[in-house]
Amino acid sequence: MYETAKKLIEQANKITIIQAENPDGDSLGSSLALEEILSEMGKTVSLYCPIEIPKYMRYINGWDRVIGDFDYSADLAIIVDTSSEILISKVLDTPGARHFFETHATLVIDHHISKSDLSFPHETLTEEAVATGEIIYDLAEKFDWKINAQAAENLMIAIMSDSLGLTVQNVTPHTFFIAGKLTELGARNSNIEKRRREYMKKPAEILTYKGQLLERIEYLLDGKLAVIRIPWDEIKEYSDQYNPSVLVLDEMRFVNDVEIAVAIKTYPDGKLTGKIRSNIPISQAVAGYFGGGGHEYAAGFRVYESIETIIPELVNASDKAIKEYQNDNQNS
Repeated sequence: MYETAKKLIEQANKITIIQAENPDGDSLGSSLALEEILSEMGKTVSLYCPIEIPKYMRYINGWDRVIGDFDYSADLAIIVDTSSEILISKVLDTPGARHFFETHATLVIDHHISKSDLSFPHETLTEEAVATGEIIYDLAEKFDWKINAQAAENLMIAIMSDSLGLTVQNVTPHTFFIAGKLTELGARNSNIEKRRREYMKKPAEILTYKGQLLERIEYLLDGKLAVIRIPWDEIKEYSDQYNPSVLVLDEMRFVNDVEIAVAIKTYPDGKLTGKIRSNIPISQAVAGYFGGGGHEYAAGFRVYESIETIIPELVNASDKAIKEYQNDNQNS
């Protein structure tokens, strides 16, 4: 996989780096790091995302170089942090984008180990890791590609974001090793965290809104499943200032007896998205029931069904996943 990625990158002169429609710290940090690394190699690089980078992520230097115009002049497309077609549907809805993928080389770099369901030709560099940033570091290190100080910072952001500051269960010794090497290369996590905290500051109305969300949490499945519903009018009103689901999702899973927390957003076009966090490794299994994916402890899905239909299905999927996990533990 690494040799294939190397060949594709070295053969290209112009490269466009693509994020899905749900950008996060890993996808943005990885994209910006790749931009730095590939630019050092003499490549011309563009950064594309079908939605505007949310304000709460703008502590990441370089976010404003991500544009909403697809670069059809590129020789190679690199999709970062997803191999799920449903998560790049907005990209594919862009006029001419699917034709581009069908007629140009495409490389997917992702740390989600679920099998790619992309319906156009592509190569993958996919390994189990805490973040896509880990894989990009390994790629650069393997072939002696320069990681300058800015690329090191971007990779540190990617890793720290998806690992929640190196605290999640799938952090490995290699993750800590890479964080140490990135520090040697100039990344300063204290500076990153200082900027992040400044951007994490919330208007008073957001704190008031958070209180309203906390009051609306539903506890299902004998308290094992916590659900918050976020309608479109609230998404429209508050998302530019702060992602509503992020406001309460982690706190939901810290409630006694809760094993899995889900934030469900509804959109005018009938789309419904679910962001999942769990205390046991079942997030990916529950998301997979709806055609989504992710990690064992963090995952997501998107469907076009009513929320009244989805809630009972979510209860059943969560119940099944919890029982399978408990049975596996009893038998091990």
